[in-house]
Amino acid sequence: MEKIGATERATATEKIAIIGLGLIGGSIALALKHANIAGLHIVGTARTRDTLRAATKLGAIDEEAASPADAVRNARLVIIAAPILTTKAILEEIAPVLDEGTVVTDACSTSGEVMRWAKAILPTHSFFVGSHPMAGKETQGIAAADPNLFQDKAWVISPSVNAPEAAVQTIVGVAQTCGAIPVFMDADEHDSYVAAISHLPFTVSSALFSMAYGSAAWPELASLASSGFRDTTRLASGSPEMMHDIAVTNRDNLLHWIDRFQQELSRYREAIASGDSKTVLETFAKPQIERDNFVAAGPPKRTTEGPKLEGFSVGDMLLGTKVNSYMKKQNEILKDAEAREKKQ
Repeated sequence: MEKIGATERATATEKIAIIGLGLIGGSIALALKHANIAGLHIVGTARTRDTLRAATKLGAIDEEAASPADAVRNARLVIIAAPILTTKAILEEIAPVLDEGTVVTDACSTSGEVMRWAKAILPTHSFFVGSHPMAGKETQGIAAADPNLFQDKAWVISPSVNAPEAAVQTIVGVAQTCGAIPVFMDADEHDSYVAAISHLPFTVSSALFSMAYGSAAWPELASLASSGFRDTTRLASGSPEMMHDIAVTNRDNLLHWIDRFQQELSRYREAIASGDSKTVLETFAKPQIERDNFVAAGPPKRTTEGPKLEGFSVGDMLLGTKVNSYMKKQNEILKDAEAREKKQ
Protein backbone atom coordinates (compact mmCIF):
# COMPACT_ATOMS: atom_id res chain seq x y z
CA MET A 1 0.00 0.00 0.00
CA GLU A 2 1.16 3.55 -0.67
CA LYS A 3 -0.19 6.58 1.08
CA ILE A 4 -1.66 9.36 -1.04
CA GLY A 5 -2.61 12.29 1.17
CA ALA A 6 -4.80 10.92 3.94
CA THR A 7 -6.07 8.01 1.88
CA GLU A 8 -4.47 4.62 1.37
CA ARG A 9 -5.02 2.74 -1.85
CA ALA A 10 -3.71 -0.43 -3.40
CA THR A 11 -1.02 0.41 -5.92
CA ALA A 12 -2.37 -2.32 -8.19
CA THR A 13 -5.52 -0.30 -8.87
CA GLU A 14 -5.78 3.23 -10.24
CA LYS A 15 -9.22 4.79 -10.09
CA ILE A 16 -10.61 7.20 -12.66
CA ALA A 17 -14.04 8.71 -12.07
CA ILE A 18 -16.07 9.78 -15.10
CA ILE A 19 -19.08 11.97 -14.39
CA GLY A 20 -21.44 11.84 -17.34
CA LEU A 21 -21.58 8.85 -19.69
CA GLY A 22 -23.09 10.28 -22.83
CA LEU A 23 -21.34 10.40 -26.19
CA ILE A 24 -18.16 12.09 -24.90
CA GLY A 25 -17.88 10.55 -21.44
CA GLY A 26 -18.78 7.12 -22.77
CA SER A 27 -16.28 7.41 -25.62
CA ILE A 28 -13.49 8.47 -23.24
CA ALA A 29 -14.29 5.51 -20.99
CA LEU A 30 -14.28 3.08 -23.92
CA ALA A 31 -11.03 4.49 -25.33
CA LEU A 32 -9.28 4.13 -21.95
CA LYS A 33 -10.60 0.59 -21.50
CA HIS A 34 -9.53 -0.40 -25.02
CA ALA A 35 -6.00 0.79 -24.20
CA ASN A 36 -5.70 -2.19 -21.84
CA ILE A 37 -3.95 -0.21 -19.11
CA ALA A 38 -2.95 -2.48 -16.26
CA GLY A 39 -4.79 -1.80 -13.02
CA LEU A 40 -7.22 0.74 -14.49
CA HIS A 41 -10.52 0.93 -12.64
CA ILE A 42 -13.17 3.27 -14.05
CA VAL A 43 -16.08 4.36 -11.90
CA GLY A 44 -18.91 6.07 -13.73
CA THR A 45 -21.99 8.00 -12.80
CA ALA A 46 -24.81 9.34 -14.95
CA ARG A 47 -28.18 11.00 -14.67
CA THR A 48 -30.14 7.79 -15.28
CA ARG A 49 -29.85 4.17 -14.20
CA ASP A 50 -30.44 3.11 -17.81
CA THR A 51 -27.28 4.93 -18.89
CA LEU A 52 -25.25 3.34 -16.10
CA ARG A 53 -26.48 -0.12 -17.00
CA ALA A 54 -25.73 0.47 -20.68
CA ALA A 55 -22.21 1.71 -19.88
CA THR A 56 -21.55 -1.37 -17.75
CA LYS A 57 -22.90 -3.67 -20.47
CA LEU A 58 -20.63 -2.00 -23.05
CA GLY A 59 -17.63 -2.52 -20.78
CA ALA A 60 -17.03 1.23 -20.54
CA ILE A 61 -16.98 1.25 -16.73
CA ASP A 62 -16.01 -1.19 -14.01
CA GLU A 63 -18.21 0.22 -11.27
CA GLU A 64 -21.40 2.24 -11.07
CA ALA A 65 -21.75 5.15 -8.63
CA ALA A 66 -25.00 6.67 -7.49
CA SER A 67 -23.70 10.25 -7.47
CA PRO A 68 -20.70 12.38 -8.47
CA ALA A 69 -19.56 12.53 -4.83
CA ASP A 70 -19.63 8.73 -4.56
CA ALA A 71 -17.78 8.38 -7.87
CA VAL A 72 -14.81 10.62 -7.00
CA ARG A 73 -13.93 9.20 -3.58
CA ASN A 74 -10.34 7.86 -3.72
CA ALA A 75 -10.04 8.76 -7.42
CA ARG A 76 -6.75 10.09 -8.74
CA LEU A 77 -8.39 11.53 -11.84
CA VAL A 78 -11.88 12.96 -12.27
CA ILE A 79 -13.30 13.63 -15.73
CA ILE A 80 -16.47 15.73 -15.88
CA ALA A 81 -18.26 15.05 -19.17
CA ALA A 82 -21.60 16.62 -18.31
CA PRO A 83 -23.59 19.53 -19.78
CA ILE A 84 -21.85 22.84 -19.19
CA LEU A 85 -24.47 24.40 -16.94
CA THR A 86 -24.53 21.35 -14.65
CA THR A 87 -20.77 21.41 -14.22
CA LYS A 88 -20.79 24.11 -11.56
CA ALA A 89 -23.12 22.07 -9.34
CA ILE A 90 -20.97 18.99 -9.91
CA LEU A 91 -17.84 20.87 -8.85
CA GLU A 92 -19.65 22.01 -5.70
CA GLU A 93 -20.73 18.45 -4.92
CA ILE A 94 -17.33 16.79 -5.38
CA ALA A 95 -15.16 19.51 -3.81
CA PRO A 96 -15.53 18.32 -0.18
CA VAL A 97 -14.57 14.71 -0.96
CA LEU A 98 -11.63 15.12 -3.35
CA ASP A 99 -8.38 13.51 -2.22
CA GLU A 100 -5.15 15.43 -1.91
CA GLY A 101 -3.48 15.65 -5.31
CA THR A 102 -6.54 14.58 -7.31
CA VAL A 103 -6.51 15.92 -10.87
CA VAL A 104 -9.86 17.18 -12.15
CA THR A 105 -10.63 17.89 -15.79
CA ASP A 106 -13.68 18.47 -17.95
CA ALA A 107 -14.83 17.93 -21.51
CA CYS A 108 -17.09 20.96 -21.87
CA SER A 109 -17.60 22.83 -25.14
CA THR A 110 -16.71 26.14 -23.49
CA SER A 111 -13.85 26.64 -21.04
CA GLY A 112 -13.72 30.17 -19.63
CA GLU A 113 -16.66 29.89 -17.24
CA VAL A 114 -15.72 26.35 -16.20
CA MET A 115 -12.18 27.48 -15.35
CA ARG A 116 -13.54 30.31 -13.21
CA TRP A 117 -15.95 27.98 -11.41
CA ALA A 118 -13.17 25.49 -10.72
CA LYS A 119 -10.92 28.19 -9.32
CA ALA A 120 -13.63 29.42 -6.96
CA ILE A 121 -14.98 26.04 -5.86
CA LEU A 122 -12.31 23.32 -5.83
CA PRO A 123 -9.99 22.90 -2.82
CA THR A 124 -6.36 23.96 -3.17
CA HIS A 125 -5.20 20.40 -2.53
CA SER A 126 -6.64 19.33 -5.92
CA PHE A 127 -5.63 20.48 -9.40
CA PHE A 128 -7.91 21.51 -12.25
CA VAL A 129 -6.78 21.21 -15.86
CA GLY A 130 -9.45 22.29 -18.31
CA SER A 131 -9.83 20.32 -21.49
CA HIS A 132 -12.07 19.96 -24.52
CA PRO A 133 -11.82 17.07 -26.99
CA MET A 134 -12.72 18.47 -30.39
CA ALA A 135 -14.82 15.57 -31.57
CA GLY A 136 -18.47 14.63 -31.62
CA LYS A 137 -21.48 13.39 -33.55
CA GLU A 138 -24.98 14.64 -34.11
CA THR A 139 -26.19 11.55 -32.23
CA GLN A 140 -25.96 11.61 -28.46
CA GLY A 141 -25.96 9.20 -25.54
CA ILE A 142 -24.02 6.15 -24.44
CA ALA A 143 -25.35 4.14 -27.40
CA ALA A 144 -23.40 6.45 -29.73
CA ALA A 145 -20.13 6.14 -27.75
CA ASP A 146 -17.12 5.16 -29.85
CA PRO A 147 -13.59 4.36 -28.61
CA ASN A 148 -12.19 5.80 -31.85
CA LEU A 149 -14.12 9.07 -31.63
CA PHE A 150 -11.02 11.11 -30.72
CA GLN A 151 -8.54 9.48 -33.10
CA ASP A 152 -6.30 12.18 -34.62
CA LYS A 153 -8.60 14.94 -33.34
CA ALA A 154 -7.41 17.98 -31.39
CA TRP A 155 -7.82 17.82 -27.61
CA VAL A 156 -7.53 21.33 -26.17
CA ILE A 157 -5.82 21.56 -22.77
CA SER A 158 -6.14 24.71 -20.64
CA PRO A 159 -4.29 24.31 -17.33
CA SER A 160 -5.22 26.40 -14.31
CA VAL A 161 -2.46 28.67 -13.02
CA ASN A 162 -1.75 26.46 -10.00
CA ALA A 163 -1.64 23.16 -11.86
CA PRO A 164 1.83 21.55 -11.69
CA GLU A 165 3.41 19.96 -14.73
CA ALA A 166 2.55 16.50 -13.40
CA ALA A 167 -1.16 17.33 -13.39
CA VAL A 168 -0.99 18.77 -16.91
CA GLN A 169 0.82 15.68 -18.19
CA THR A 170 -1.93 13.57 -16.65
CA ILE A 171 -4.39 15.10 -19.12
CA VAL A 172 -1.85 14.89 -21.94
CA GLY A 173 -1.63 11.18 -21.17
CA VAL A 174 -5.39 10.76 -21.26
CA ALA A 175 -5.68 12.63 -24.57
CA GLN A 176 -2.93 10.58 -26.18
CA THR A 177 -4.34 7.33 -24.84
CA CYS A 178 -7.64 8.25 -26.52
CA GLY A 179 -5.74 8.81 -29.79
CA ALA A 180 -6.08 12.59 -29.75
CA ILE A 181 -3.54 15.35 -30.35
CA PRO A 182 -3.03 17.64 -27.32
CA VAL A 183 -3.23 21.34 -28.11
CA PHE A 184 -2.47 23.90 -25.38
CA MET A 185 -4.60 27.02 -25.39
CA ASP A 186 -5.83 29.73 -23.04
CA ALA A 187 -9.42 29.05 -21.98
CA ASP A 188 -10.88 32.35 -23.22
CA GLU A 189 -8.92 32.10 -26.46
CA HIS A 190 -10.36 28.60 -26.90
CA ASP A 191 -13.89 29.94 -26.45
CA SER A 192 -13.39 32.56 -29.16
CA TYR A 193 -12.03 30.04 -31.66
CA VAL A 194 -14.57 27.26 -31.07
CA ALA A 195 -17.37 29.80 -31.44
CA ALA A 196 -16.25 30.19 -35.07
CA ILE A 197 -15.31 26.62 -35.93
CA SER A 198 -17.86 24.64 -33.90
CA HIS A 199 -20.66 26.71 -32.44
CA LEU A 200 -21.37 28.83 -35.51
CA PRO A 201 -21.68 25.78 -37.81
CA PHE A 202 -24.24 24.30 -35.40
CA THR A 203 -26.15 27.60 -35.44
CA VAL A 204 -26.03 27.93 -39.24
CA SER A 205 -27.10 24.31 -39.70
CA SER A 206 -30.09 24.82 -37.42
CA ALA A 207 -31.01 28.13 -39.02
CA LEU A 208 -30.85 26.68 -42.54
CA PHE A 209 -33.14 23.81 -41.63
CA SER A 210 -35.50 26.17 -39.79
CA MET A 211 -35.70 28.39 -42.88
CA ALA A 212 -36.53 25.49 -45.19
CA TYR A 213 -38.90 23.77 -42.77
CA GLY A 214 -40.69 27.05 -42.07
CA SER A 215 -41.47 27.61 -45.73
CA ALA A 216 -44.98 26.95 -47.03
CA ALA A 217 -43.24 24.98 -49.77
CA TRP A 218 -41.56 22.59 -47.28
CA PRO A 219 -43.28 19.44 -48.64
CA GLU A 220 -41.91 20.19 -52.10
CA LEU A 221 -38.51 21.27 -50.75
CA ALA A 222 -38.24 18.12 -48.65
CA SER A 223 -39.00 15.90 -51.63
CA LEU A 224 -36.04 17.47 -53.46
CA ALA A 225 -33.61 17.45 -50.52
CA SER A 226 -30.58 15.30 -51.21
CA SER A 227 -27.09 14.82 -49.78
CA GLY A 228 -26.12 18.50 -49.98
CA PHE A 229 -29.00 19.63 -47.79
CA ARG A 230 -28.65 16.66 -45.46
CA ASP A 231 -24.90 17.19 -45.02
CA THR A 232 -25.23 20.91 -44.46
CA THR A 233 -28.02 20.51 -41.88
CA ARG A 234 -26.56 17.44 -40.14
CA LEU A 235 -25.61 19.39 -37.00
CA ALA A 236 -29.22 20.51 -36.53
CA SER A 237 -29.83 16.98 -35.20
CA GLY A 238 -27.40 17.67 -32.35
CA SER A 239 -28.29 18.28 -28.73
CA PRO A 240 -30.32 21.48 -28.16
CA GLU A 241 -29.39 21.28 -24.46
CA MET A 242 -25.70 21.45 -25.37
CA MET A 243 -26.24 24.36 -27.73
CA HIS A 244 -28.31 26.18 -25.11
CA ASP A 245 -25.46 25.91 -22.61
CA ILE A 246 -22.97 27.06 -25.25
CA ALA A 247 -25.11 30.09 -26.12
CA VAL A 248 -25.40 31.02 -22.44
CA THR A 249 -21.71 30.60 -21.53
CA ASN A 250 -20.19 31.79 -24.82
CA ARG A 251 -22.75 34.35 -25.95
CA ASP A 252 -20.48 37.26 -26.88
CA ASN A 253 -18.08 35.12 -28.91
CA LEU A 254 -20.93 33.40 -30.75
CA LEU A 255 -22.62 36.72 -31.52
CA HIS A 256 -19.32 38.07 -32.87
CA TRP A 257 -19.00 35.21 -35.34
CA ILE A 258 -22.69 35.34 -36.30
CA ASP A 259 -22.13 39.00 -37.19
CA ARG A 260 -19.05 38.07 -39.20
CA PHE A 261 -21.01 35.37 -41.02
CA GLN A 262 -23.83 37.77 -41.82
CA GLN A 263 -21.26 40.15 -43.31
CA GLU A 264 -19.88 37.31 -45.42
CA LEU A 265 -23.36 36.33 -46.60
CA SER A 266 -23.95 39.97 -47.55
CA ARG A 267 -20.73 39.92 -49.58
CA TYR A 268 -21.92 36.82 -51.44
CA ARG A 269 -25.31 38.42 -52.01
CA GLU A 270 -23.70 41.53 -53.48
CA ALA A 271 -21.54 39.41 -55.77
CA ILE A 272 -24.53 37.44 -57.05
CA ALA A 273 -26.67 40.58 -57.39
CA SER A 274 -23.94 42.31 -59.40
CA GLY A 275 -24.53 39.98 -62.33
CA ASP A 276 -20.82 40.11 -63.10
CA SER A 277 -19.69 36.63 -64.13
CA LYS A 278 -16.06 37.20 -63.14
CA THR A 279 -17.02 38.42 -59.66
CA VAL A 280 -19.40 35.49 -59.09
CA LEU A 281 -16.84 32.95 -60.26
CA GLU A 282 -14.07 34.39 -58.08
CA THR A 283 -16.39 34.52 -55.05
CA PHE A 284 -17.03 30.78 -55.22
CA ALA A 285 -13.68 29.69 -56.67
CA LYS A 286 -11.47 31.07 -53.89
CA PRO A 287 -13.10 29.12 -51.01
CA GLN A 288 -13.21 25.99 -53.17
CA ILE A 289 -9.45 26.13 -53.73
CA GLU A 290 -8.70 27.00 -50.11
CA ARG A 291 -10.97 24.27 -48.72
CA ASP A 292 -9.47 21.67 -51.06
CA ASN A 293 -6.01 22.67 -49.82
CA PHE A 294 -7.19 22.43 -46.20
CA VAL A 295 -8.68 18.96 -46.77
CA ALA A 296 -5.53 17.76 -48.52
CA ALA A 297 -2.89 19.34 -46.30
CA GLY A 298 -4.69 19.88 -42.99
CA PRO A 299 -4.36 22.94 -40.78
CA PRO A 300 -1.13 24.94 -40.39
CA LYS A 301 1.16 23.31 -37.84
CA ARG A 302 0.67 25.57 -34.83
CA THR A 303 -0.11 22.95 -32.17
CA THR A 304 1.92 22.34 -29.04
CA GLU A 305 1.99 18.67 -28.24
CA GLY A 306 3.08 17.06 -25.01
CA PRO A 307 5.67 14.27 -25.04
CA LYS A 308 4.51 10.86 -26.18
CA LEU A 309 3.98 8.60 -23.21
CA GLU A 310 4.58 5.26 -24.88
CA GLY A 311 4.49 2.09 -22.84
CA PHE A 312 3.38 3.84 -19.67
CA SER A 313 1.40 2.26 -16.86
CA VAL A 314 -1.72 3.87 -15.49
CA GLY A 315 0.40 5.05 -12.56
CA ASP A 316 2.70 6.83 -15.01
CA MET A 317 -0.28 8.37 -16.76
CA LEU A 318 -1.88 9.66 -13.60
CA LEU A 319 1.44 10.64 -12.06
CA GLY A 320 -0.12 10.48 -8.62
CA THR A 321 3.21 10.21 -6.83
CA LYS A 322 4.59 13.33 -8.49
CA VAL A 323 1.46 15.31 -7.79
CA ASN A 324 1.52 14.18 -4.17
CA SER A 325 5.21 15.09 -3.86
CA TYR A 326 4.48 18.55 -5.25
CA MET A 327 1.65 18.98 -2.78
CA LYS A 328 3.87 18.02 0.16
CA LYS A 329 6.49 20.59 -0.86
CA GLN A 330 3.81 23.24 -1.32
CA ASN A 331 2.33 22.48 2.12
CA GLU A 332 5.79 22.67 3.71
CA ILE A 333 6.36 26.11 2.19
CA LEU A 334 2.98 27.31 3.46
CA LYS A 335 3.65 25.95 6.95
CA ASP A 336 7.06 27.62 7.05
CA ALA A 337 5.48 30.91 6.00
CA GLU A 338 2.79 30.62 8.68
CA ALA A 339 5.42 29.84 11.33
CA ARG A 340 7.44 32.92 10.36
CA GLU A 341 4.33 35.09 10.53
CA LYS A 342 3.56 33.86 14.07
CA LYS A 343 7.08 34.68 15.25
CA GLN A 344 6.84 38.25 13.94
